[in-house]
Amino acid sequence: MRLTDFIGRRSRATITAAALLAVMLLGVVDYLNGPDVSFLVFYTAPLYIATWYAGRRVGLLVCGAIGLSWLLGAHLTSGHFSHPLIGYWNAAVRLGFMLLMTHVVAAFKKSLEQEQEMARTDFLTGAVNGRHFAELASAEIGRARRHAHPFSVAYMDVDDFKLVNDQLGHSAGDRLLKSVAETLRREVRSIDVVARLGGDEFAVLMPETDERAARAAVARLRQRLALSAHRHGRPVTFSIGVVTWEEPPASFDEMLRRADELMYAAKRHGKNAVRHSSHQHSSHQQSADCADAA
Repeated sequence: MRLTDFIGRRSRATITAAALLAVMLLGVVDYLNGPDVSFLVFYTAPLYIATWYAGRRVGLLVCGAIGLSWLLGAHLTSGHFSHPLIGYWNAAVRLGFMLLMTHVVAAFKKSLEQEQEMARTDFLTGAVNGRHFAELASAEIGRARRHAHPFSVAYMDVDDFKLVNDQLGHSAGDRLLKSVAETLRREVRSIDVVARLGGDEFAVLMPETDERAARAAVARLRQRLALSAHRHGRPVTFSIGVVTWEEPPASFDEMLRRADELMYAAKRHGKNAVRHSSHQHSSHQQSADCADAA
């Protein structure tokens, strides 16, 4: 596992150079050893690493280097065979196997990545799902604990979402949820995480975000969400709970529970509102406040 992590952290250029160097060294050893013993299996290692970690194109480049090495070896050892073309034939057959291996490895990795992506995302909206959100938020809690930086979490619910399903149909409700997720992803930073936690509930994890920045970000998100809902003729508003953690929570569950409580407090007090809370220390919590819709 450590070796794969080490290789995975290398740049594409480094992996490409290392693979080509390995092919060159194998070619020299292969030539010195002579054509009686095949070194085919040893060439698969740099080819596999190049294809898996650097992509199909780099794999094909390494394939080309391997082919040139074998063709050169066939030329230099043509007198060893009963017919001078046998060496070239062997090189061509082995190269065909390597090309096939490159495509198989690349296709397998792509399929694996697609499955992993499906396991991490919500099938309807494309947002991060609850399980992956828990993993990312837990990692952020750990980073915040190590580096003593704040982060914020917004938990939001679509008010009167049931009316959309009842009056316009479930397909309209699905389109609304997709629109909410798209709006959130479009408006947040690249380091922020947008998740659908189930039903009509969404969360946004905002690393390196203090209370002031969180207020401004959520106000902008709320405005964009309202504009999008109005543009599509959806009679909905949004209740949002926002927690800024100056000192990290003890766990992901505590983090989500605090934001969830604020969101439901906003719904109980008339909906279409934002409630903020800032936790500076485990023994000190600033009072929450409510910002009603304009």
